[in-house]
Parts: sequence; C-alpha cells; structure tokens
Amino acid sequence: MSGGIEIEEIIGIARRAGSAILEVYGTEFSVEVKEDQSPLTEADKRANAIIVEGLTRLYPEIPLISEETQTVAYEVRRHWESFWLVDPLDGTKEFVKRNGEFTVNIALVKRGVPVLGVVFQPVGNQLYYAVRGEGAWKSDDGAAPVRLSGGEHYSGKSEVTVVASRSHLTGEVTAFVDELEAAGKKVEFLSAGSSLKLCLVAEGKADVYPRLGPTMEWDTAAAHAVALEAGRKVVEFGIGQDLAYNKESLLNPFFIVE
Repeated sequence: MSGGIEIEEIIGIARRAGSAILEVYGTEFSVEVKEDQSPLTEADKRANAIIVEGLTRLYPEIPLISEETQTVAYEVRRHWESFWLVDPLDGTKEFVKRNGEFTVNIALVKRGVPVLGVVFQPVGNQLYYAVRGEGAWKSDDGAAPVRLSGGEHYSGKSEVTVVASRSHLTGEVTAFVDELEAAGKKVEFLSAGSSLKLCLVAEGKADVYPRLGPTMEWDTAAAHAVALEAGRKVVEFGIGQDLAYNKESLLNPFFIVE
C-alpha cells in the first residue's frame, strides 16, 4: 500500500481495461490517426474510460493525466503533490500489428517520482507491479507473484543484452550498441514493444534499454516504478540525472534503463 492506495484495486482496474482491449483485439477494428499522427482505436477509448472511472471513483481526491484525456495546464498541475499518470493502451502500433506486445499502464507519481506502477500485458496475462518500498513483482499468467531483481549493472558484464523497440529503432541506438562492442562486449539484441522494454530490464532478461527517441511521460511512468523497485535506474541519457515527471513539457528526454 502507498499512501492509502490499495495496489490490488489498481491491478483490478488494469485487468478490466485489458479485458476490454482484448474484446476489440479479436474484431476487425478501425484505426484513427490523432493530431500527433499516432494511431487510436476503440480499444484505447474503452480502456481509458474504465481506468478513469475506476481511479476517480476510488480516489476522487487524486488528479489524473491520461494519454487519451485532455492534458491539464502546467500552471495548475505544477502544484500537484501526487497524481495518476495513465496510458490505457501503450503500444497501439503493436496492437494494430496484432503482435501482442502492448500494455495497460497505471502509475502514481509523487513529487516527480513514480511510487506505484502497474503494467499489464493482456495477451499472455503478464502482470508487473511495484509499490515504493515493497518491491517489484511479476505474475506470469495468473501464477503467484515472483519478486524481481534486475541484477548486475551492464558495465561490469562481458556479455550484454540490449532491449529496444520493434517500432522505433534509431541510429542513436545502433551507435550505442557499436560503442559497447568497441569496448569489447558481446552484445545480444532483444526486441520488444511498449513499456515491456523497461520491465525486461527490471526482471533481468535484458541488461540495458537505451531509449534514444521520443516518449511521453505516460509511456514510461508505470514501468519506471517497477524498474526502480527492482534495483534499476532510469536516467537521462548522457546526463545521469533521474528521469522526472510532471515537467512543463510531458515529453521525456532521451533516457537509459540500467
């Protein structure tokens, strides 16, 4: 529990949103294009409605930002002590491609830091969650949760598994891998969609995730909480400063999960 928040209630909301997503996933759905040219489906809308209703009913005193809800002006939200940060369907491109690598993300952010996170992958029934001070956990297809620990930092390893996006591979990531190889490390490449990339580092299946392309705060917050409780860091690339939330611009800088 974090500040009176029951994690099981948040998990229940994420699972209900995931069920609504799967109802659409099995149909011939249409795809809209938003102003920023990103895709939007009926699944995004249904999941958003479920999450917004659930969180505002249970915790009406906590404000909320969702990818699919009008963003609150910085002059208002900069005074917030804590708030929900939601991506009802992270990886809409993966959803449209029907590769299963999309997630429901719900985070509680307090003073710029994600202190609670739920990441649910409807296809395969994979659940990751974390509460500050209570560890990071994974439940695999309904099995009892297992505590996550990311393990040794990649800098001390001779073989490094780098995770990157299926949809957003950039030249900067290729250059990052080239630098590792130039340092004498054997690099394996793991491709995944959505916030699953942060979770793969959190559970130790990958050693590092360089995100050298654009993301929004709602894309990362929930999995960031999981990574932190698994003993990992999420820092601005080339700076080393912790990735912060509720910035004036909700666009994340380039970052690395290590």
